[in-house]
Amino acid sequence: MGRDASAYKEVNRFERGSNDKTSAVKIAGYAFRYQDKKQLWRPLDSAIERIKNLIAQRDRIITAIMQLTVPIKELNHCGCVKEAKELEKLQRKPLKALQKSKEDIEHLIIKMVKQDEQIDKRTQNVQSIKGIGPITAVSLLAYTKGFTSFESAKQLACYAGVVPFSKTSGSSVRYKPTVSQHANKKLKKLLHLCALSAIKNDKEIRAYFERKVGEGKNKMCVINAVRNKLIHRVFAVIRDDRFFEENYVRKCV
Repeated sequence: MGRDASAYKEVNRFERGSNDKTSAVKIAGYAFRYQDKKQLWRPLDSAIERIKNLIAQRDRIITAIMQLTVPIKELNHCGCVKEAKELEKLQRKPLKALQKSKEDIEHLIIKMVKQDEQIDKRTQNVQSIKGIGPITAVSLLAYTKGFTSFESAKQLACYAGVVPFSKTSGSSVRYKPTVSQHANKKLKKLLHLCALSAIKNDKEIRAYFERKVGEGKNKMCVINAVRNKLIHRVFAVIRDDRFFEENYVRKCV
C-alpha cells in the first residue's frame, strides 16, 4: 500500500503551495528540458516599437468609434429614426474628436515611417502589391518585427490565420480543413480587406477568384486563398528587396 502511494505521488506531483524558490526550480527544469528548442530573444527596434504602440492606439479608437456608431445604425434599422437622430446629435462632437485623433495618429505613423530609410523602403515594397495599403503595410512591419520574425511565407500565413489545417482521427473521422483560431486576428482582418481590394483591382487575382468560384468553390475559401497569395507576395518582395512586378522571373544565382 505504501509503495502504491509513493508511486502515485511520484507520477502525480500536485503542489498545494508555491513560493519563489519552487517557481524558480520549475522554470530552470523547463529551460533545461527544452534547451534544444530555445530561441534567442532579440530586442524590438525602437522605431518599430513606437509604430506598434501607435497602431494599437489607432485600433482602440476605431473600436470606440464603432461602439458609438453601431447603436445609431441599429436604431435606424429598427425604424426608431427619431431616437437615432437624437443619439447622433449627442455623439457628434465626441465622434468628430475621435475621427480627428485617428487621422492624427495615421499621419504620425506615416511621418515616423518616412524618417527611417529601411522601414520606408520595406513598406513601399509591400505597398507595391495591389490591394495592400499603407496601414496594412505598416501593420505587417510592426507585427513581424520588421519582417524578421518568420523564415518563410507559410510561417507568416500561419501567424495571420489564413492556412487551413485538416483534422482527422483514425481512418473514418475526417473533418473539413479549417483555419486555426490561434492567429493575429487584427492582421487577418486587415488582410481580408486587402483581399477584397485585390479581387477588385488586380486582374490576375480577379481571374483566379472568378475561376475558382465558377468551379463551385466556397467564396470565403477562395478569399482566404487570396489572402494567402498576398502574404506570399509580401514575403517575396521583402526577401528580394524589390517592388512587386507581374510575371516576375527570379534571377538565377
